[in-house]
Amino acid sequence: MRNEKNPKNWNEVKTNDSWGIFKIMGEFVGGYEKLSKIGPCVSIFGSARTKPDHKYYKLTEKIAGKLTENGYGVITGGGPGIMEAGNKGAHNAGGTSVGLNITLPFEQHDNPYIDSDKSIDFDYFFVRKVMFVKYSQGFVVMPGGFGTLDEFFEALTLIQTHKIGKFPIILVGTDFWGGLVDWIKKTLLESYNNVSAEDLDLVHLVDSEDEVIHILNDFYKKYNLSPNF
Repeated sequence: MRNEKNPKNWNEVKTNDSWGIFKIMGEFVGGYEKLSKIGPCVSIFGSARTKPDHKYYKLTEKIAGKLTENGYGVITGGGPGIMEAGNKGAHNAGGTSVGLNITLPFEQHDNPYIDSDKSIDFDYFFVRKVMFVKYSQGFVVMPGGFGTLDEFFEALTLIQTHKIGKFPIILVGTDFWGGLVDWIKKTLLESYNNVSAEDLDLVHLVDSEDEVIHILNDFYKKYNLSPNF
């Protein structure tokens, strides 16, 4: 936000920008060093506002537990809500539980189910998103808000444009995501031809933990488990 009362000198802004590069580099180095050691993981995204008694919180726990049983670790944004449910499910099943925390003025605080050596703090959203994409073998996208949509569409765009290798993107919750998927098909594809039909093959819409596991395991019968770039 601009400070109208105390505008900075332009040269001071440029100097601060230059020093900021080292902080950004530090976040990349720290993230790469920790996440390169965790093994195959799946990222779970969703709202920080989802309460523990909500059906999607409970379903996220089940999905994370199933992922652990099938040899995948779980990465979340480290906060409350769906993120907490993902870490909780992995933790309770004895699996790898990773939290990529972000400093925010509201909502965000570490949840207690992250492995003590796998909690990483970030100031920059873009650095954090690189970590999600590089070290995830798949995205499980639960109902969420703007941040969840941002993460979903960024991954979809990177795969569509061949900037990263293809991996499963799974939307969980037909009642939540069905309208968006219909809009993509009818408006983006059929009415405006702004996407290709094959682009829609990148996204799976499901309602259960078993469907999530089936999609991931079926995909990795054909492809190697490795970082995406």
